[in-house]
Amino acid sequence: MNISSVIVIPHPDQIEPVQRLLREVEGVEVHAVSPEGKIVVTLEAEDDRATSHIFNFVSHMDGVLSAAMVYHQNEPNPEALISLEA
Repeated sequence: MNISSVIVIPHPDQIEPVQRLLREVEGVEVHAVSPEGKIVVTLEAEDDRATSHIFNFVSHMDGVLSAAMVYHQNEPNPEALISLEA
């Protein structure tokens, strides 16, 4: 599993619509919005390819000026670890 943190910067007139759209994207969770309108989200995806796909989708959403990945971590699948221990 890949977990990434992304800062999304929407056009100032599009902060609320961008937040609504982000909440509809599978694998995206909105965590905070700064007073300036920067939106902090996490992306959870199966692998690097899926993470890239979600990040590119978010980056090109209507109303988004830019998106920057600020953290990325690859974790083993917890279910796979449980089945290996059994």
